[in-house]
Amino acid sequence: MAKKHLLTSIVSVFLLSGILQVLIAQESRFPQMTLPEKLLASLKSGHPRLHATKADFEALKGRITTDETLKKWYDAVKTSGDRILGEEPSIYIIPDGLRLLSTSRRVVNRMFTLGFLYQMEGDKKYAERAWKELEAVSKFPDWNPKHFLDVGEMTNAFGIAYDWMYDYWNTDQKNIIKSAIIEKGLCRAMMAYEGVAVQNHSWWIRSEHNWNQVCHGGIGIGALAIADEDPKLAEYILRNVIKYLPYAMVHFGPDGAWNEGPGYWGYATQYNIYILSGLETALGTDFGLSNIEGFSKTVLFPMYLTGPFNRSFNYADGGDGPTGGSQLYWLAAKYNAPLAAKYQLQLTRSGSPLDLLWYSKELADRQAQLPPLAAYYRASEVATMRGAWDDRNTWFVGFKAGDNNANHSNLDLGSFVLDAYGKRFIMDLGADNYNAPGYFSTGANGPRWNYYRMRAEGHNTLVINPGTKADQDPLAFAGIKKFNSKGNTAFAVADLTPAYAAEAKSVQRGIALAGGNTVVIRDEVTTGKPSQLYWFLHTRAELKLAGNAKRATLTIDSAQVVAEIVSPANAKFTIMNAEPLATSPKAENNKNEGIRKLAISLAGIANTNIVVVVRPVKGRASAAAAFLKPLSSW
Repeated sequence: MAKKHLLTSIVSVFLLSGILQVLIAQESRFPQMTLPEKLLASLKSGHPRLHATKADFEALKGRITTDETLKKWYDAVKTSGDRILGEEPSIYIIPDGLRLLSTSRRVVNRMFTLGFLYQMEGDKKYAERAWKELEAVSKFPDWNPKHFLDVGEMTNAFGIAYDWMYDYWNTDQKNIIKSAIIEKGLCRAMMAYEGVAVQNHSWWIRSEHNWNQVCHGGIGIGALAIADEDPKLAEYILRNVIKYLPYAMVHFGPDGAWNEGPGYWGYATQYNIYILSGLETALGTDFGLSNIEGFSKTVLFPMYLTGPFNRSFNYADGGDGPTGGSQLYWLAAKYNAPLAAKYQLQLTRSGSPLDLLWYSKELADRQAQLPPLAAYYRASEVATMRGAWDDRNTWFVGFKAGDNNANHSNLDLGSFVLDAYGKRFIMDLGADNYNAPGYFSTGANGPRWNYYRMRAEGHNTLVINPGTKADQDPLAFAGIKKFNSKGNTAFAVADLTPAYAAEAKSVQRGIALAGGNTVVIRDEVTTGKPSQLYWFLHTRAELKLAGNAKRATLTIDSAQVVAEIVSPANAKFTIMNAEPLATSPKAENNKNEGIRKLAISLAGIANTNIVVVVRPVKGRASAAAAFLKPLSSW
């Protein structure tokens, strides 16, 4: 009765303040999954039922004996599991004052590994070691709900442990593990769903980025693990998971991109697939979640966003490692995409339990036609272009416009990267220190925009009239207005005006990869008043200027490319350190050691076109001539 009165009071406050109407309007933007009256009616009896059944594990044992790839991966997982046997259980530690996340992730890895080996080997030593971990972590005061990612991941770990080693646990152990899932995981989520959690413990429910998938996904796995023992609570949790997961999943639409960048594509899809796989294996359906527009197309996004020698176009807060993960095997099988399976196979080194369970040799061996060499992803407004799919030394360009207000975004509208001859000649610096003061305080004047790596000046784009303010509008969205691809020639043109609206009337940038080995960058800028304009390009290459500083040779090891200024006639290159301009905000910035930038500085400019060509040392591809014309002619 008290709970009913509390909920009535909350709803009354929402109605009076107008918040409820806003939330209802917001929810109308997202797909509504059709759910049966009895959500758990099709729940598979017994365990394991998350990601794999007993029959699946048995079938895998047989495949390992005939597949050298699986055998190699299995040996690596067993080595890892045997090492865990001698490691101490995790302890409750929040080293940065905010996150228990490294501990949660360690427990996730240990439970997947130990549970998998218990199923495969039938050796109780793996379950016994898992119990030491689970018992220790069940005694934690909490799983850090103020940073709910930690709760989501830890609940996932306990759910997998409960399910994959269920037949080993005695009654007391089952009660302890189940109680931890419920009290430290599911009940914390229920408080958030009911609106009785403190504000910063519940905002994730309607988030439209990776927090949504990780929190809902991990909580959902915990609910599925104990669904037959506490069906009322499990159904309540799962209905909310299925209701709110589309808030994030719609952002895969329409083409499969992810606006948080390739790095967070990995984290978001990892937990997105955990819950979809868990629903399918436990209930036989994901209730239509996998049919949300764009989700099936995300299976090729990692391949397009990763360059020819496995460095991703790392826009937003991300490193430049290859984009992928075990979930790509699941996606490849789900959407019959052999190219994705082949791509992930060449990335997989030591293997993991889910690699072993989700990899299909038959699918990876299947012949498939290569897709076009270039792609444009709408909504995220990202384009990639390359000279070939099967040449490590080919040229690759990643170019973005998009949304400065997307989660983890930098002020990088118009930025690009370039790979050639097995080297990254033009680079994105990636994320800075997540614990830097105000790093995640965004908005129009957020402290985040004081950090060099977050600012436009820290990217390969333009800066107009620099100063202490944000050097692009942090709320701006810029679209790619033209895109065309034919063979090994492609181009994209972005209208960057919204990013520079305070300083310019029009800013257009076009980038073309011509003939597979020449890049043209053309900027058309109208400010309407005399302005200072900078053009930047970041690199680890050795830089050497020539031709009255209108030509620069970039050298990495023995590989070289040449950058040339075609216009304006008075423009010259200068070489600068990768550090803030003198007018920029003062902040404790990364030193960016070993990185310099090639720059063009133009003063008193009201209307200008900047054209730079990056080409091989010996000559220019003839196809480049078509892109020396105004963007309206592209």
